[in-house]
Amino acid sequence: MRKNLPLYILLLFLIMVNAFFLYNYLGSGENKQELKERKPPGVFLVKALGFDDNQKEQFRAITREHRRTMRGISDDIRSLKDELFKGLSNDSFENANIDSIASLIGEKEKLKDLEVYRHFKSVQELCNAEQKEIFGKIINDALHKGPGNQRGPRGDRPNADRSPPDRPLRDGPPREQP
Repeated sequence: MRKNLPLYILLLFLIMVNAFFLYNYLGSGENKQELKERKPPGVFLVKALGFDDNQKEQFRAITREHRRTMRGISDDIRSLKDELFKGLSNDSFENANIDSIASLIGEKEKLKDLEVYRHFKSVQELCNAEQKEIFGKIINDALHKGPGNQRGPRGDRPNADRSPPDRPLRDGPPREQP
């Protein structure tokens, strides 16, 4: 028994550590709580703008139609991208095909952007004057503080704190000095 005592202690320690990690990974329930607390994005707008019951119902109808339209456009984009990447394995796939599919994807992305604009325009039309002012601030904040518009510590340009090079940049390998 004395020879195996360190082994038993190590085994007990490993069992406790595994139980701790399994409890945190599977059984804590915090992840389930977070999922329950998630709300659709429209709930924020409804609360922030203080919609009345009539406005809420109109908002729900507008949102349902918007989601249906966006889902259709996204499905079209997905199928076009599938078609585009099928060309990777097809040697006979020509550049003209690639360009035309990419152009179609670009058109669909344009339709998505226009649909988002139309949706927010419709929401704005539901608002009274005071709500329109709040809505404008929300949209402005979303446009200027969204994930794609975050600026790093150097401002707009990635190399803003670097001084310009001593000599102009050129393509190709460096020339040898005589």
